[in-house]
This record gives sequence, structure tokens and C-alpha cells, in this order.
Amino acid sequence: MRLLVTGGMGFIGSNFIRYVLENHKDWEVINLDKLGYGSNPANLKDIEGDERYTFVKGDIADFKVVSKLIKEVDAVVNFAAESHVDRSISNPYAFIESNVLGVYTILEAIRKFNLEVRLVHVSTDEVYGDILEGSFTENDRLMPSSPYSATKAASDMLVLEWTRTYGLNASITRCTNNYGPYQFPEKLIPKTIIRASMGLKIPIYDTGQNVRDWLYVEDHVRAIEAVLLKGEAREIYNISAGEEKTNLEVVKTILRIMEKDENLIEFVEDRPGHDLRSSLDSWKITRDLKRRPKYSFEEGIKKTVEWYLKNEWWWKPLVNEKVLHPTP
Repeated sequence: MRLLVTGGMGFIGSNFIRYVLENHKDWEVINLDKLGYGSNPANLKDIEGDERYTFVKGDIADFKVVSKLIKEVDAVVNFAAESHVDRSISNPYAFIESNVLGVYTILEAIRKFNLEVRLVHVSTDEVYGDILEGSFTENDRLMPSSPYSATKAASDMLVLEWTRTYGLNASITRCTNNYGPYQFPEKLIPKTIIRASMGLKIPIYDTGQNVRDWLYVEDHVRAIEAVLLKGEAREIYNISAGEEKTNLEVVKTILRIMEKDENLIEFVEDRPGHDLRSSLDSWKITRDLKRRPKYSFEEGIKKTVEWYLKNEWWWKPLVNEKVLHPTP
């Protein structure tokens, strides 16, 4: 298979590329990334010499670049997206450009130049909004709570429509909160590890009772692989771990593993539109594609803490005011 991965210099995309090259010796990967905010060439520096891997600097909203690559591949996995909720609140337009117009560009390139291409569009559980009891299924209504999740919901609708009207072979995945190696330092888990290692206060929104289902990144990329190979066109697949934790529980677990005192925790003003609880029912992917998580939260978070503590060379150049300033 010749595979185009968009946004492959980001957290999940780079983990996916590593997984593919390690587990599919006869696959080739083209990585299209504009090297914008959240991208980091260091994520894949050690595989640059692999003859099965090619990097192309470019934007998914650039029709000329995308069209050229679409003609050369068998499948596309689209990770490219602006994904930081706080940043979407302060600058929504950047998210519309990437998450809506960029996905439209990919769909049009496939429609016009290579309808044989298989597409997996990587979305998020945040398109559903929050849920106080139970879990969202793939058939539930969308009620996004931020400009980020609104643009992801819009891109999901574009994928479903282009699949129905123009016959694209596309599936959508929606996952819960990821964590693991190579995650950008502004996110909760790496930020907590980094700040704790520096003896700095750990900021938590409100009382820390917002609940998320935490999915180790390797389990996510294995699920995407299953959807790529066995998923059905115009189907949506929720991906979750069944590991629901409050933000406060997550931070306390990290501090325990690092043997740091809980007095580092500092509660700060909540952000606008903060979902109280997110939860996905992922029975469909378990039943239809036989894919379930491998790692428990305790196992995954220990591996993550160990990785960050051993790889200061990776995160130190990325530490900025958003990481060092005592607000999330």
C-alpha cells in the first residue's frame, strides 16, 4: 500500500507513521504536513533515512499539492487539523481554514482525480459535546462546545456527504482523549509531567472534576489501522478505552508516579464552554473490527511519564509561556 498521511508531524500522526513502518514492511508512507503550530519535525527525525518514508511540506488546503499526491496513493489517513480548544476560542478562523476548507480540499482532490482512494478521516469525541450519564454512540446528535469541535463536526458532515453523493470510500473515526509520547507540551498530561519535573504548580480548571476517557496513543493508531483495512464506507467508528478519569485524578496519578507532592496542584478559573464529561460507546469497532485497547490507564500513563522524563531533549525546545505560565 502507498499511504498518504496528512498532519504526520503532529502527535497522533507521527505515532501512526511509526506504527505503520514498524508493522507493515511493504507499505510506503508520504507525510504531508505544513509544519504549523503543533507539528514537530523531531517527532520523526530518526526515520528520515527510511526509503519507505517521504516527507512533503504543504498545506491540506492547497489543492494543487493535495491533488498531485492523491494521484500517487492508495489510501489517505487525515490527521491534519488545528486541535487546541483554547486556541480555537481566541482564533476561530485558523480552525475553519484547516479543519473545514482543508478537508474539503482533500475530498475534492479524491473526487476529481482518484476515486479508488480509501480515506480515513480522524475526528474527535468533542463533536458530540458533553454527556452527564451514559455514553455517546455513533448515531447520536452532534452538539459541539467550542470552535474547534464545531469545525471538526463540519468536516465530518462533508466526509459523509461526499461519500454518499460522489461515491468516495471514506470512513470516520472519533476518539476520546489521547496521551502518550510526542504529545505537544501544552496538553494536560505532558504539561503536568513537565511542570512537575520543574517543581512548578500544576494548573487545573475549576475543581478538576471534568471527566474524560483516556486512550493511550498506540491503542488509537491500532484502531485507525483496523478502520483503514476493514472499515466500511460512510461508517463512523467511536474509539475509546473505558478509562474515565477526572482531570484531578489524572494529575494526582502522575504526581504519585513521579513521587511529587499534591501541593503542586493549583485550581484556576474554568475556560468557556468546558465540557463536563465526555464518554464514547465503542462497541461497534469491537464487534465489527475486533479492535479493543491493549493498555490500561495505569500502564499507559507510566509509559508516558517514563518517556517524557527520558526525552527532555524533545520537549525542552517546545517549552513556552503557555507551558510555563500558571494557567492551562
